[in-house]
Amino acid sequence: MKEFDEYISMVNNALANLKLPSQPAGLYDPIRYSLEAGGKRLRPVLTLAACQAMGKEPITAIHQAIAIEMFHNFTLLHDDVMDNADVRRGRPTVHKKWNQETAILSGDAMLTTSTMLLAIKAGDHLSEALELFNGTAMNIYEGQQYDMDFEKRMDVTVEEYMEMIRLKTSVLLGCACGMGALMADAPFETQVQFFNYGVNLGLAFQLQDDYLDTYGNPETFGKAIGGDILNDKKTWLLIMALREDKTGTLSEIIGSDIEPSEKIDRVRKIYDSLQLPDRIHELIRAYIDTAIACLDHIDMMPEARTFFIDLALKSATRKS
Repeated sequence: MKEFDEYISMVNNALANLKLPSQPAGLYDPIRYSLEAGGKRLRPVLTLAACQAMGKEPITAIHQAIAIEMFHNFTLLHDDVMDNADVRRGRPTVHKKWNQETAILSGDAMLTTSTMLLAIKAGDHLSEALELFNGTAMNIYEGQQYDMDFEKRMDVTVEEYMEMIRLKTSVLLGCACGMGALMADAPFETQVQFFNYGVNLGLAFQLQDDYLDTYGNPETFGKAIGGDILNDKKTWLLIMALREDKTGTLSEIIGSDIEPSEKIDRVRKIYDSLQLPDRIHELIRAYIDTAIACLDHIDMMPEARTFFIDLALKSATRKS
């Protein structure tokens, strides 16, 4: 198995060598801008690592890996438009640097490009790869719709929230893992176990994002802290606090015209009083344990198992 950074280098090299047209610049420059911003590259790394864990050279799945990364960045570009976000990965979002129309159209081009990349050298796996990829895409759109629906509701349950983040975030990590196994000719049951590993890893990953948005360091997290609180975004922390805050204080704060720093401070104190930081980390660890348990059903070399275990454990304690 390669080191994590070696897989990232493979992904970055493949993205740098993409033969995107130069014209019209208004369409393709925002795509390059999005991809050059970097990011964790977690999804394509999972694809390459799963492929190698199943006995094939990781390069076998390189086109499918960058297809998934391209798709992921497309979703971020459109998410930023819908959320009216100013910053992504420490830089102005595409719709702020250019405009909304450009962001929408360049995002559309990224979506189509991702499907084109997925088909390259897919061989006999093309039909299965497209089924996995397109099914995942539809799940993500469903999750995004639920997320938007939740903005108008104050009665969102924890169960509804976990299903929303499973669809919006986690299934793409599952797809990434399953795709790598598929391209390595792994049995279907192995693909399923890799998919389940990715989904549980994704749930833990999103919950850690929720935590970092409220308690993280903006210098390492890459964006301002407290955005979820200021936007009254339904996260696990807010949903649990609304359910358990018997004083009614939190309900009064939500939607109020309080100065931003004061609002963040008051909401965070309510979270602290309910011990939610500790409790969300207990939940994160439970999903990490479930992800690792999926590896027990996959026949792989010890070093491959160690790679996926270490990756899961690091996800639970990441700062960015």
